[in-house]
Amino acid sequence: MKLSDILFMGVRNLWRRKLRTSLTILGVIIGTASIVVMVSLGIGMDESFKQQLERMGSLNIITVDPHYIVDKGGSMVNSNERPVLDDKAIAAISNIPHVEAVMPIMETWVKLVSNKYVAYAGIVGTDISILEKFDFTTSEGRLPTASDINAVVVGSDIPRQFFNPKAMGYYGYGYSEEPVVDVMNDKLELTFDMTYGEKRSGGVWGGGGENQKPPKLYKLNCVGILEESMGDDRNYKVYMDINMYRKLVKDNEKNQRSSSSRDYYMGTSNQEEGYQQAKVKVSDINKVDEVQEKITELGFGTYSLADIRKSMQEQSRTIQMILGGIGAVSLFVASLGITNTMIMSIYERTKEIGIMKVLGCRLNDIRKMFLVEAAIIGLFGGTLGIGLSYGTSFILNHFTQGMSRGMFIPVYEQTKISIIPPWLALASIAFATFIGLISGLYPAQRAMKLSALDAIRTE
Repeated sequence: MKLSDILFMGVRNLWRRKLRTSLTILGVIIGTASIVVMVSLGIGMDESFKQQLERMGSLNIITVDPHYIVDKGGSMVNSNERPVLDDKAIAAISNIPHVEAVMPIMETWVKLVSNKYVAYAGIVGTDISILEKFDFTTSEGRLPTASDINAVVVGSDIPRQFFNPKAMGYYGYGYSEEPVVDVMNDKLELTFDMTYGEKRSGGVWGGGGENQKPPKLYKLNCVGILEESMGDDRNYKVYMDINMYRKLVKDNEKNQRSSSSRDYYMGTSNQEEGYQQAKVKVSDINKVDEVQEKITELGFGTYSLADIRKSMQEQSRTIQMILGGIGAVSLFVASLGITNTMIMSIYERTKEIGIMKVLGCRLNDIRKMFLVEAAIIGLFGGTLGIGLSYGTSFILNHFTQGMSRGMFIPVYEQTKISIIPPWLALASIAFATFIGLISGLYPAQRAMKLSALDAIRTE
């Protein structure tokens, strides 16, 4: 028999028992939809975890910390014999395969000064030529270049951090919804004297007294304001060229040694050898673990958001397996329904099978006929089940997003809880068809073993 003939007979036989076939297909629809929706909830959870981490920073950025090393058990421990994160170490990290860029970091706290206003800020010295590679973008102005003199780029919150210390008291600190200082145009300076402009004991205002040397102010040229970044401390920091940073720190150390008011200065005189930290950008997110392992072999401790994502993915996979198992029970019940339908079909078509055998129909063709019928039930039920899955997923996402808006959750947090990727839909249809074939094996084998003469005598 031709395959087309087998398909035609299979469809015709199923159509003769429309109600029974429809109920069997309904079981496959419910089983397929249950699995797909359950797995889609796990995928949605994984995507939600990923989006949360991406709001905290890039997933392919590794932080290198020389203060810690990794012991054999994989935990972070202090070490007094840690390696130095110097230019030689930065070069070694840069040569690791899949490393796109390395950003060395030196940092301390300073006080920014703009006329009568001051602000506390962390100042970071780094290689400004690679800021763009680490997703630094500006909302105003531009990023600094090597040709700029005293150039800095400030975080989005810095203009709102300024306050008038004389109007707010000794420990005054301000934060305004609107920028207090136009850092791009107003005069901007920094000092390492953290009490500058504030009233000290004895009624003396920072900035000079009878027996103290006035703190030194360093002029800055703000060329840009960074875009606001969710969950990133760059919003509160000032970035400058590493050579400029070193020059300022060295000059401040010299100034402290000759000042009688060194206690009021930030303790930059104990700046350690090498860099305090480094950021490493990996070209491929799938290579982050491999690069981290290579950096660890150099003796440095590392961490990244990929570490957190890995544990989240393991948790998500476990949940997906549990949810998928719950849905698989429904499909298993549906497979029993297919088997029952095929067996009932054998009883009803016993005489027909006997006649086919007497006329010379091959046993293999009889088996194919029953397998095709079972596969059609699985294919049709799986396809309709995917349609039901998409409808259910849409309702779930629409309902949860409506709740999010009602609870005033920001738009970027309104993630879908159910995601059905194309591969899941196709795999589910294929799996439902496969289940149909498996369910039809026993009935097909039973039909092949029927005695032709006994089958013909059956009324």
